[in-house]
Amino acid sequence: MAATGFRGPRQIWNAFKWSMKGLHAGWRHEASFRLEVCLAVVLVPLGLWLGNGPLEKIALLLPPVLVLSAELLNSAVEAVVDKVSPEFHELAGRAKDMGSAAVFLLLVLTALSWGLILWPRWF
Repeated sequence: MAATGFRGPRQIWNAFKWSMKGLHAGWRHEASFRLEVCLAVVLVPLGLWLGNGPLEKIALLLPPVLVLSAELLNSAVEAVVDKVSPEFHELAGRAKDMGSAAVFLLLVLTALSWGLILWPRWF
């Protein structure tokens, strides 16, 4: 249920702690998330270094961060589906597949962004 009262520093701090718990759970339980974090650890500093100007830097940094966000959302969908219905159901499988497809599309976006920006400089 949504909070209806004032959201002061304590609620903001609690939201931050819950977010950190989510990142920790993603790291601890999801091998794909760990792999994508390793990729982002390389790509984010590289994007800051290789990007010419703020727009190119954003175009190189944003896709890897979006991949991480989508992976966490995909993992959340999978966890809820597994909790609600541990046996196979067509809709449960479809939900999991669609979450995976969202991550895949963002990985393609990452490759395209990097390729379109860096290819002309090097070739």
